[in-house]
Amino acid sequence: MTPLSANFTLEELTRSEAADRNGWDNTPDEQEMANLKRLAELLQWVKMVVGGKPVMVNSGFRSKLVNDAVGSKDTSQHRLGCAADIRVPGMTPRGVVEACIAGRIGFDQIILEYSSWTHISVPNTPEAAPRDSKLIIDKQGVRPFS
Repeated sequence: MTPLSANFTLEELTRSEAADRNGWDNTPDEQEMANLKRLAELLQWVKMVVGGKPVMVNSGFRSKLVNDAVGSKDTSQHRLGCAADIRVPGMTPRGVVEACIAGRIGFDQIILEYSSWTHISVPNTPEAAPRDSKLIIDKQGVRPFS
């Protein structure tokens, strides 16, 4: 296992069922690795604001092939290694979003997706300021988190 932070590894931030099932390479390049390290540090803050509970990564970095296979846009922050879809056992995705907002952890974007998982990201470049964007995405569309 290759640690990126105290509790998050390269393997968990690059694991993909689509890649595993199809034998596709989902290896990040040097810049994507640097982004994944920043993302792992943000996930450490998430872990802190949820009271130390496990933070499970459903999806992190996605190569173009993997990203296309899951039907995501090329502009997805997952493509850059800047985003993760997470869940926290014992908490609703809404509760995770609320804890992250209350904790002021400096995310670029946080999205409650289909009330099933939480998408959280760091800015696309290290020098960019976090946008502090808070959204809901579901069958009704995209709207501000409330």
